[in-house]
Amino acid sequence: MSPSTLALFALLALLPAAARGSAAPRGHSAAHRGGDVVRSSCSHARYPDLCLRTLSSYAGPTDNPRDVARAALKISLARARRASSYLSGQAASFRSKRERGAVADCLEQLSDTVDELGQSVAELKRLRGGEELRWQLSNAETWVSAALTNEDTCLDGFQEVDGTVRGDVRSKISDVTRVTSNALYLINRLDEITSRRRSGRGRRPARRAGFVTAGGDGRL
Repeated sequence: MSPSTLALFALLALLPAAARGSAAPRGHSAAHRGGDVVRSSCSHARYPDLCLRTLSSYAGPTDNPRDVARAALKISLARARRASSYLSGQAASFRSKRERGAVADCLEQLSDTVDELGQSVAELKRLRGGEELRWQLSNAETWVSAALTNEDTCLDGFQEVDGTVRGDVRSKISDVTRVTSNALYLINRLDEITSRRRSGRGRRPARRAGFVTAGGDGRL
């Protein structure tokens, strides 16, 4: 076999490895991009470390501010459901009238929270453009704010409950409150970003001599 033929076989053998090597950086780049979006999104959240930790471990997409806000809402919804399930399971252990009353009220508040967060997740899933987008984000902000109020009301109901019961419940609900607070911040941030983009699209180039430019509404 001639030296040139051997060289050709060697080159062909190296091609699959080169292809694999070139594919890996692209995947790594996409993951790195998603991580950058999460870090920049969480940097000014009320609970930045919690925001970064929960979103970095989220299995779904976090490639843009919309993905990040939706992921934060899903995390909040999951934890609200978990807290409600925990409280329901512990209901029989609450013996005093005050404890049972606080638990019943809290379960009702958590049920409302789950509904409101679920509505917010659905709203972000079907976001549209233009003026409707602004109203959709406003709806989500209203629902998540209401969810936060429900969680605070639940915590207030346990102020007069003593001992381990109060500590356990407060820990569970406080966890939900923190991730919900972060979710609200991320929706507000998404609203600000989309508002800036809409404002940017509304600007038109300066008028030049000899040309008629479009007006502010885009019509000639």
